[in-house]
Amino acid sequence: MKILKICLFIILSIVMLFYLSPFYLVFISAFKEKSVILENPFKLPTSYSLTYFKSGVKLVNYFDAFKNSLFITFFSIILIIITSSITAWIITRVKTRFTKFIYNLFLLSIVVPFQLLMYPMVYIASKYLYLDNIYGIVILYVGFGAGMSVFLYSGFIKSIPLEIEEASLIDGCTPFQTFYYIIFPILKPTTVTVLILNIMWIWNDYLLPYYILPSNERTIPLAINSLIGDFGTVAYSEMTALITISILPIIIIYILLQKLIIEGITAGSVKM
Repeated sequence: MKILKICLFIILSIVMLFYLSPFYLVFISAFKEKSVILENPFKLPTSYSLTYFKSGVKLVNYFDAFKNSLFITFFSIILIIITSSITAWIITRVKTRFTKFIYNLFLLSIVVPFQLLMYPMVYIASKYLYLDNIYGIVILYVGFGAGMSVFLYSGFIKSIPLEIEEASLIDGCTPFQTFYYIIFPILKPTTVTVLILNIMWIWNDYLLPYYILPSNERTIPLAINSLIGDFGTVAYSEMTALITISILPIIIIYILLQKLIIEGITAGSVKM
C-alpha cells in the first residue's frame, strides 16, 4: 500500500509539472530579451529587472484596460449572482411545467457553444440593442453566465430543507426576506463557486470583447493582443510580462477560496 501511494505521488507530481510548465515559461520570459526567448525559452533570466513590465504597461495603456476589465468583471459577477440565485430558488421551489421549461432552457444554454451564437448575437447586440460598449457587454455576460450559475444554485437549493423557509414565513418574513436572510447565506459555497468560475471566464475572455467593444474600450486580453504587430511580429518580453500581471489576481482568488469552490461544485452537481 505504501509503494502504491509513493507511485501515485510521483505520477501526480509529474502531471503537476506539466501543468505548471506554461506558467513557468511565461514567468521567466517576462525578464528576458526577445532574442533570448526565441533562442532558448527554458534559459533562466540573468536578472529580474522590471524593465519589460514597465515598457509593456506604457505600450498598451495597461491601466486603462485593467479598469475596463475590472468594471466589466465586477458588475457582471454581481448581476449573475443576484439574478441566478433568485431564479434558481424560484425554479426549485415552484414546481410547474413552466418553471421546468425555463430550467431546461438554462441547461440548453450550457450545451450550446458561444461560437454558434457569436455572429447573430453580435449583429443584433450592436445594431439594434446598442450594447457595443462596456455597459452593454455586462448584460451579455449575465446572459451567458446564467445557465451554469442557475444549474449550480438549483442543485444546492434542493438540499436545503423546505421547513426552514416555512418557519421563516410563519415568523412573519416576506418571500424576499426569507431569501435574503435565510436562503442566500446558506448558498455561500455555491456562490463562491459561481464567483470564481465566472471571474476566470469573464476576466480572461477575448472573443466577446473583441467583437463587441470599440477600440477605445479595450480589456486586458485585447490590450495584450495589441502587442502583436504587423507581419506577425510579437513583443514577447512585454507580452509575457503583462500576462504574468494579469493572471496573478485569478490565482490569488482561487488559492484563497479553493476549499469553498470544491464544496460548492459538489453540492451543486445534484440534478433537478
